Amino acid sequence: MSNVENGDFRQVTEEMIWEDRKHHLWFPISFTKYSIGNGRLYMNSGFLSSREDECLLYRITDVSLVRSFAQRIFGTGTIELNTKDRSTPIIRLENIGNPVAVKRMISDLVEKDREEKNVVGRDMYGASSHLDCDECGHDDYQE
Repeated sequence: MSNVENGDFRQVTEEMIWEDRKHHLWFPISFTKYSIGNGRLYMNSGFLSSREDECLLYRITDVSLVRSFAQRIFGTGTIELNTKDRSTPIIRLENIGNPVAVKRMISDLVEKDREEKNVVGRDMYGASSHLDCDECGHDDYQE
């Protein structure tokens, strides 16, 4: 969210619920940053050229945690999110710290955001485009 002051855009600070970086071993030294705030998941990556993606939390449909043996040793993990977002249908939060707690937090935030926006399953997956002829009661049904 931004405000215009004297012709300049000024970034309004929003409260971030969670922030982390991609870890190497157990050190968070990377140019890939993840954050959650304002009902969105943000992913920033790159140093010289950068990319920023965001996904609305209510569009997340599935949350999975994958941990290799090395990730378990170093206390990191990768969270995979399936979404209904066309630009990023699968989001990977790679090598983040405390992944079990983060996965639970994301799941809770997704459910809370869906309840606040009154989003139900049919809104996420779409409804059937047509009914079978027997169900609709029309004799002149054509495909």
